[in-house]
Amino acid sequence: MNEIKMVDLYGQYLKIKDEVNNAIQQVIDTTAFIRGKDVSFFQDELAAYLDVKHCIACGNGTDALQVAIMTLELQPGDEVITTPFTFIATVEVIRLLGLKPVFVDVRPDTFNIDPELLEQALSDRTRAIVPVHLFGQCADMDALMGFAQKNGLYVIEDNAQALGADYSSSDGSRQKAGTIGHLGCTSFFPSKNLGAFGDGGALFSNDENFGLRAASLVNHGMQKRYYYDHVGVNSRLDTLQAAILRVKLKHLDAYHRARQKAAAWYDESLSGIPEIETPVRSPFTSHVFHQYTLQLDASRREAFKQFLQEKGIPSQVYYPRPLHLQKAYSDLGYREGDLPVAEGLCSRVLSLPMHTELEHSQLEYISDQVNQFFKS
Repeated sequence: MNEIKMVDLYGQYLKIKDEVNNAIQQVIDTTAFIRGKDVSFFQDELAAYLDVKHCIACGNGTDALQVAIMTLELQPGDEVITTPFTFIATVEVIRLLGLKPVFVDVRPDTFNIDPELLEQALSDRTRAIVPVHLFGQCADMDALMGFAQKNGLYVIEDNAQALGADYSSSDGSRQKAGTIGHLGCTSFFPSKNLGAFGDGGALFSNDENFGLRAASLVNHGMQKRYYYDHVGVNSRLDTLQAAILRVKLKHLDAYHRARQKAAAWYDESLSGIPEIETPVRSPFTSHVFHQYTLQLDASRREAFKQFLQEKGIPSQVYYPRPLHLQKAYSDLGYREGDLPVAEGLCSRVLSLPMHTELEHSQLEYISDQVNQFFKS
């Protein structure tokens, strides 16, 4: 059995090595390293995959979030509702733009923002909601969009972990994650389901004005060369990364199937352990399993993690501390106990290896060891 990795990027590369190497060589041959043709090709191909009108590639997922918020032209002091149980970038960009993040607790089963708690976070300064499609499945976008429409709010989807997931609305329509709100964002960090060989990101919109403005903002606020309509940023997806992502986009659905197959194995193999809770699937979304995250008693997590490590099985805590209790955001005035679900999850969650190259023997070994720990 090969070494078990949390993410096996090299194993994934080996299966598409010739395609990737040829794509890289073609970029080198043209020397169009910035804004080469592969960038526009990739934007068009990803837009077609997502069935969205505008796809704007940029330097990374954090930039995508920042530019999306800049596109809305919010004013300093405006409030943005979001989740405390996510990676820091979601909140970081809100503060950097002089806005105020307002946290809403998450659901204990899916880890996504709880729409039933939005009303209590609403004020006369609220302008937008940033839900995060955490670990690979969508938040309840019907409820979120309904609340936003009722209250005149924008919705920006943080879709860094669920690119390609399908959302089924109550009216029977289906849309890809990241294309439902006014704007959507994603990251191509190497470990993401669609990962580059470095940094990269993109944002999406079906709104013509938002799409054009975002495309200008990522390029210094420029539409016509050397004429600047907005104060923008310099955030470009370089051509090498675009060429690599074009190759990997062709395999993305197969990558999802591999992750879902591994998740199904975990589900069945770990179903007899009452001490752990395996991931819950929401009925309105597919799950592309960026992470496979267990819940267990907080008092046993560290011993379990150490046991797995001794058995050669990596694991990770996503996330050990909620954002409302982080030192950098202490001025917001939140205290321990304010958002109990997120705080509890931070003490109970643990993610097992999840990637496209997990072998059957590895999955058997992992599940056997997990069962052994809880039966001992």
